[in-house]
Amino acid sequence: MFDLHASKVASVKNDLLSGLTVALALVPEAVAFAFVAGVEPLVGLYAAFMVGLITAAIGGRPGMISGATGALAVVMVALVADHGVQYLFATVVLMGILQVLAGVFRLGKFIRMVPHPVMLGFVNGLAIVIFLAQLGQFGTSAGAGWLEGTSWQGSVIDVAWIEGQSLYIMLGLVALTMAIIHFLPKLTTAIPSSLAAILVVTGLVLGLGLDTKSVGDVAGIAGGLPEFSIPSVPFTWETLVIIFPYSLILAAIGIIESLLTLRMVDEITETHGSSNRECVGQGVANVVTGFFGGMGGCAMIGQSMINVNSGGRGRLSGITAALSLLCFILFASSLIEMIPVAALVGVMFIVVLGTFEWSSLRIMNKIPKGDAFVIVLVSVVTVLTDLAMAVVIGVIVSALIFAWEHAKHIRVEKLDDDNGSTVYKVHGPLFFGSTTEFMQQFNPKEDNTDVIVDFADSRVSDHSGLEAIDTLAERYLNSGKIVHLRHLSPDCRKLLKKAGSLVEVNVIEDPKYFVATNA
Repeated sequence: MFDLHASKVASVKNDLLSGLTVALALVPEAVAFAFVAGVEPLVGLYAAFMVGLITAAIGGRPGMISGATGALAVVMVALVADHGVQYLFATVVLMGILQVLAGVFRLGKFIRMVPHPVMLGFVNGLAIVIFLAQLGQFGTSAGAGWLEGTSWQGSVIDVAWIEGQSLYIMLGLVALTMAIIHFLPKLTTAIPSSLAAILVVTGLVLGLGLDTKSVGDVAGIAGGLPEFSIPSVPFTWETLVIIFPYSLILAAIGIIESLLTLRMVDEITETHGSSNRECVGQGVANVVTGFFGGMGGCAMIGQSMINVNSGGRGRLSGITAALSLLCFILFASSLIEMIPVAALVGVMFIVVLGTFEWSSLRIMNKIPKGDAFVIVLVSVVTVLTDLAMAVVIGVIVSALIFAWEHAKHIRVEKLDDDNGSTVYKVHGPLFFGSTTEFMQQFNPKEDNTDVIVDFADSRVSDHSGLEAIDTLAERYLNSGKIVHLRHLSPDCRKLLKKAGSLVEVNVIEDPKYFVATNA
């Protein structure tokens, strides 16, 4: 059922004001991301409007903000440079289709496979990236900075830094913005502190005639309504070969970034969003965006944090942000261009402080070394490459650490029963990482003629485990002895049944556990 609010706590006033605050922050970021991708500013602004509006209306997480992002822009730049913007629009359409399919086939649930240390590393690395990106605004070149979710090198290194009075003015305005955001909620919550800070600092700059960079110095944002247009590309196999790899990468990055942001908003608001619905929402938004001349997008963690911290909880906040952005483009571009860049930098610095998980620094010596390593690794990879790569690497490394640790947990206890059989009681999981240790616990030459392997405290998890059992049975067979398996769990017996003749073992029946026989 369509509702404008995530809960009764989310008021219309908070949603409207927080949405307006987010819209102000969306303008320079959308422009900067368009520069990164090598397209016109309006291409980024249209994407921010359309993706933000559609995902707010039909996505799976009320209160989450979506738009053009740097994580996608850095992938797009090569495509635009080599083939032109029309190929980008076609790629965005195909990207959206892939995301819709991911939602339809319920692939969003796999975000649950992301371990908590990866989440900590993700947000810490992202906070560092956002911080480093803001440093580009202390340069003299227009359009530098605001590269959320991208590698930071291009936004900080090749920048001619401002000096003297201009630097002091900007630093003072940034500090004033941050102070207002921090202290105003202690006095009143009638207006979002971020919006109040932007208005106060803008008024101060205009009233005193301070010489500092404004949004208008970055790029003009005036334009009309986006128009429907089918991408002007040949509908051939060669075109598909060009755009499909980009579409697949963009779809994966968009889903990963969106679902991780969804999880963060879930934790902050103590509510639950739908990952599969969010995949569909993101996909529909990108399909529409591609047909209306936008560069595509996904969830934006920085703007989502601004929205949530400003009181935005319902769908109305995201809808307000998108519609306000469109109004800025159509009617109020001259007013928005007056906003000092320093005010928006101050807002983003507050986002950095709120995004970074400071508790992760305190627990480094209290958690397993493997988890601490993953936190640092994901943070570093996020800064040096991009969010999607960092998450994938983090999940892989976490899985390897998990497998390595659990490979040591298998233990085999040997004894002789009253019937003259040698009984091995297996403790711990039998899978690819523990098979070597498992096999070393048996000695066919020293055992009795009849051998029983008891799996009451163990589970056979994969094909490697089955192969280990088969190899063990073959060793006893070659020694003229018989091995039986006892107390296999139902899923283990199912694996054996599927393996068929690939595994030659005896599963003995136990009345207490109702284990079927398979001679």
